[in-house]
Amino acid sequence: MKQLRRSMLFVPGNNPGMIRDAHIYGSDSIMFDLEDSVALTEKDAARFLVYQALTSLRYGKKELVVRINDLSSGLGVEDLEAIVRARPNVIRLPKTETADDVIECEREIERIEREAGIPVGSTSMMAAIESAKGVLNAYDIARASKRLVAIALGAEDYVTDMKTTRSDGTELFFARNMILNAARAAGLDAIDTVYSDVNNEEGFLQEVELIKKLGFDGKSVINPRQIPPLHRAYMPSEKDLMKARAVMNAIAEANARGSGVASLNGKMIDRPVVIRAERLLELAKAANIIPIEEV
Repeated sequence: MKQLRRSMLFVPGNNPGMIRDAHIYGSDSIMFDLEDSVALTEKDAARFLVYQALTSLRYGKKELVVRINDLSSGLGVEDLEAIVRARPNVIRLPKTETADDVIECEREIERIEREAGIPVGSTSMMAAIESAKGVLNAYDIARASKRLVAIALGAEDYVTDMKTTRSDGTELFFARNMILNAARAAGLDAIDTVYSDVNNEEGFLQEVELIKKLGFDGKSVINPRQIPPLHRAYMPSEKDLMKARAVMNAIAEANARGSGVASLNGKMIDRPVVIRAERLLELAKAANIIPIEEV
């Protein structure tokens, strides 16, 4: 089953309590942050804490992501030296502006994998795009490495670069569409930015509805309270699930007959319809609406 990334919970790398309990909140992915949420004086301690967590704690089947500092800061390579050896699922590279940024990070990851005896290629990557330059280079970034599983929008730095501020989403519309189209063209997931006003649930839900309509796979969150409403928004309706089941049953019946053509209610079922049905059933399984044998 494809990894779902409806929610990616930011966990400050210098917060032992949140690091310990991060798996209990129900997010699809946990992202341990060594960058913006950690003061410069606490970078070494945060790196040690996250390394210890990854090597000693058990987070079940959660996707484990670590956001390192950008390589140009001088801290990113130090982060990789420790974190790659701890075997996270994904390294998230911040402030990605060009394909060369991804290639440079991949080069360091591969070197460390070889030195540590880790199978080369086992550490995946995610690139966060946070500037006008990065947005315009989104497709080149998205296809820069086979390790990439997703690209993400980082809005705060982006709106600052654009000399504006966060508002109703108008200021992010172009960036969201560029990143989303780049991700789809490269076969990657697209992850939306955080909604920082955790007390404004109405505003959060409006933004979630927008990014879902656009086609984003999910959203980064900074507070566990945002996870349940986010997942509910991505939950398929019973009507949609019934149709998805009917589509998959029709495909199964056609295969059993040895026929390459399937139809439902007199209409031929084409590949896009099947893909949408599979996606809905995956979402339903993740939400425990249906058991795994039905997916």
